[in-house]
Amino acid sequence: MNGVDKAREKARHEVERAKGRAKELAGRFTGDERLEAEGRTDQAKAKMRGAVRSLRERARGVRDSLHRGRH
Repeated sequence: MNGVDKAREKARHEVERAKGRAKELAGRFTGDERLEAEGRTDQAKAKMRGAVRSLRERARGVRDSLHRGRH
């Protein structure tokens, strides 16, 4: 994955997180508990996807450093 793809993926997760936050706030202001909970769920999903992305990048880094060490 190149730098542009990484940035695009990170931006997509941030947009998902922001949409979740907006839903949560809209639910809170309107008293719609379901919308508020949906917003919190969306934020948690975005956070988890970001964590998985970060873990994947770290694993690639470790793999690459081990691969370079063999030569």
